[in-house]
Amino acid sequence: MGEKGCIKCGSKEAKTKEVAMTGTGFSKIFDIQHNQFVVVYCVNCGYSEFYNKQSSAGSNVLDFFFG
Repeated sequence: MGEKGCIKCGSKEAKTKEVAMTGTGFSKIFDIQHNQFVVVYCVNCGYSEFYNKQSSAGSNVLDFFFG
């Protein structure tokens, strides 16, 4: 993991979780969850950042989270 730690509390322990969200219009009506994100969150304080799953597929999102 990164050396800097969480920007809110300084903890160096984070986890990731994949989530999907509905958009607007037809996708909301039919509950189509095509907006997929990776959430990185601090285990200590709960601070979270969302990353587009497609954009972050080749990157380590923990490196982004810790700067």
